[in-house]
Amino acid sequence: MPVLGAEEIKTQDIDALAIRVFLKALEIIGGPRKLILYRNLTWLPSLLEAAYAIVLAKEYLKTEEEIAAFTGLTRQTVRNILRADAELVLKKLEGERQEKRVKAHTAGGLAKLAYQEIKEGRDNLSIFTDLVMQGADALGITWPIEVLKRIKGMDFPLEKEKLKERLRGLKIKDKAIETLLDRLSYPLKSPAQLLKELRMQLEKE
Repeated sequence: MPVLGAEEIKTQDIDALAIRVFLKALEIIGGPRKLILYRNLTWLPSLLEAAYAIVLAKEYLKTEEEIAAFTGLTRQTVRNILRADAELVLKKLEGERQEKRVKAHTAGGLAKLAYQEIKEGRDNLSIFTDLVMQGADALGITWPIEVLKRIKGMDFPLEKEKLKERLRGLKIKDKAIETLLDRLSYPLKSPAQLLKELRMQLEKE
């Protein structure tokens, strides 16, 4: 297995968080289907660039000049992204959805909002949920599908009692889920964490 250096690890961390911010921003505006509906797939590169800019500024305290060098954007575009008003962008979003190109401040506002949602623990990506359900179904593993179906619509982070109430009566590999839930670490920040911890408890049996 290759050993990664500190700089490579740091870059991978940036990529991972930027992708999460990008996907969350995409979800906020209604998902890929909404963009296809309005024929504005050109929004995608702008959203991804904004996600990187926000992550670099918030997590790594990079300057406008450093972010411009990293992303290939102009300093003015970076400035517009970082100065965007997230709440104002949400109010104006409906009108801008029908435009072919997204303004830098709009992409920046969405990325800021997505970053805030993730940092506050609301990292529940419906895109992730759909992919997991499709993958589990293809592999013939049914319990993740049932768990995700039952928790659909719940707000994360989740505490044990609310989760127990929603999943009551479910069995995983002949084990009552209530027993497994008692062993998890709370609060659970996302569906991904819930599935991971359930799998780890099953492996201990």
